[in-house]
Amino acid sequence: MPAKTPRAPDDVLAHLRAARDLADREYAQPVDLDLLAATAGLSKYHFLRLFRATYGLTPGEYVSQRRIERAQDLLRATNLTVTEVCHAVGFSSLGSFSSRFRALVGETPSDFQRRYAATGAPRIPGCFVFMWGFAERSAIAEKREPSDGP
Repeated sequence: MPAKTPRAPDDVLAHLRAARDLADREYAQPVDLDLLAATAGLSKYHFLRLFRATYGLTPGEYVSQRRIERAQDLLRATNLTVTEVCHAVGFSSLGSFSSRFRALVGETPSDFQRRYAATGAPRIPGCFVFMWGFAERSAIAEKREPSDGP
């Protein structure tokens, strides 16, 4: 008899969604199993089993997939280099980024970017992308800091 896949009860789904939402928001930052499990309020191995049963991917695969989706957007719409995109979406190694990109998309990041560059669509300058990210992170940091004023 095959082993049963654990199914998340409805009350746990909200906790899994909170962890998934964190992964969606913070994909470019180091997001590890301990952080996601803590966000869900579960032990990391129980969280891992429930996440995989619920979403069909491990948390690491999910974060990696989000990073590649964002990389596709940046490669399509900006003039950033593949290396800049690699680091902007949270990969620390160009080799692991390129191999994961190819596994999920079916072509290298350079080929993907070249194919979209041939369409002649205007591209967003990379400096705008980086400044937008900086401004967004600054706004989030300000919200997290307690107010010193009255």
